[in-house]
Amino acid sequence: MKALVPAALALALAAPAAVAAESPQTARIDQARHVLASSVTAPDKGIPKELLERAECVGVFPGLTKGAFVVGGEFGKGVFTCRQANGRMGPPAFFTIAGGSIGWQFGGEEADLVLLVMNPDGLQHLLADRFKLGGEASAVAGPVGRTAEAATDAQLHAEILSWSRSRGAFLGASVEGDVLKPDRDANARFYGKPVDARDVLEGKGVRVPERAQAFVDVASRYTRREGKS
Repeated sequence: MKALVPAALALALAAPAAVAAESPQTARIDQARHVLASSVTAPDKGIPKELLERAECVGVFPGLTKGAFVVGGEFGKGVFTCRQANGRMGPPAFFTIAGGSIGWQFGGEEADLVLLVMNPDGLQHLLADRFKLGGEASAVAGPVGRTAEAATDAQLHAEILSWSRSRGAFLGASVEGDVLKPDRDANARFYGKPVDARDVLEGKGVRVPERAQAFVDVASRYTRREGKS
């Protein structure tokens, strides 16, 4: 019986870790990793690599369901990661998106959304408490293809570019009028304490948790700029 006590104690201590590993935040990050990888590797219809290299931040909102509004108008949940001084992407911060203007191509009832923050002005909007896409920040549907040669002048100068995927195909998607804001509850649960999304995205006193490392590695690999590690 005494021999069973240490084993039981170890199991009890491991239980919270197991629960944490299966948390909605961890699942969302894992889904975001798959969506991001698909958005880059889609044959001839992916997000151009040049635009990923230019991006300051990457946001992924997996599995948005058409018409799935709840109290407060919340539309979907996702995660952002932003470029650090060393060129790699940093700790992820959770966000919500509210609205409903996302282009639901092919009559799909569910879509994945990818947002690229393209310049310092767009980054400052993201670091604010909340902002409206197409309002405070210029946001346009992004081009698809292996290169950005077909990008319009508006796309090349936009603060935020957006794509959505339904039924397997990525297309530029309009998100004008939608509102982005930090998901404070999700961030607190994931990091185990109240944290400000701005501090997370800037890497202030926050490191990449092990549960988010695979997502950050994928984002860093696809957004890697020439000459950076």
